[in-house]
Amino acid sequence: MRLSKRLESIVRFVPNNSIVADIGTDHGYVPFELIDSKKSKCVIATDISKDSLNKTISSISRDLLISGKIITRVGNGLETIKPFEVDTVIIAGMGGTLISDILRENIKKADSFVNFILQPMVASTELRIFLNENSFEIIDEDLVSEDGFIYEIIYAKRGLELISDDIYFEIGKKLIQKKHPLLKKFIDNKIEESYSIILELDNHPSSPKAQERKQELVKKIAKYKEVLQCL
Repeated sequence: MRLSKRLESIVRFVPNNSIVADIGTDHGYVPFELIDSKKSKCVIATDISKDSLNKTISSISRDLLISGKIITRVGNGLETIKPFEVDTVIIAGMGGTLISDILRENIKKADSFVNFILQPMVASTELRIFLNENSFEIIDEDLVSEDGFIYEIIYAKRGLELISDDIYFEIGKKLIQKKHPLLKKFIDNKIEESYSIILELDNHPSSPKAQERKQELVKKIAKYKEVLQCL
């Protein structure tokens, strides 16, 4: 089975010999790769839907080498994981707000885990703000281009991180530091999206809120361009 580029990036962040919880595993592609490659000793694959998890359960039953190394559990978020039961938590393929909610609802339990690999489909800014405000330190990030979309993958641990500029909530500081090859395209997309919103706001010139939002976007575009100059 060949993983998508997005899932390959997630797997790369998983430390060797780890015990992993894959939250919202769906088909279970990541757990299978982690065990098959011997990167992980055991993976707990969870999903809120029994029907979705049945896909993983069915595949496990056909592979005797995998059986016993992937444990499946039905449940919401981190509710099915015990404190200290795993060292690495993967929460991928969800919105950044939902990922934040999952961590927020289990913030004390999170202290017992070491590594957090998070892949927001949207609202990555909100997720980075949550991480910063709740004592998570972003260790590394990655960008992956697939099917015309650029995905963001965040690797975090518990810890304090000083953010000197709000732009780092929108564009990961680690991505800028290592001048990620996809970063220019990623920022260009953000600039294009911002200009599109400004055009829509210009249809409501008499609205104070619209004009306030327009000014925010103009400042944001200037920040984006500052980052581009550093690349």
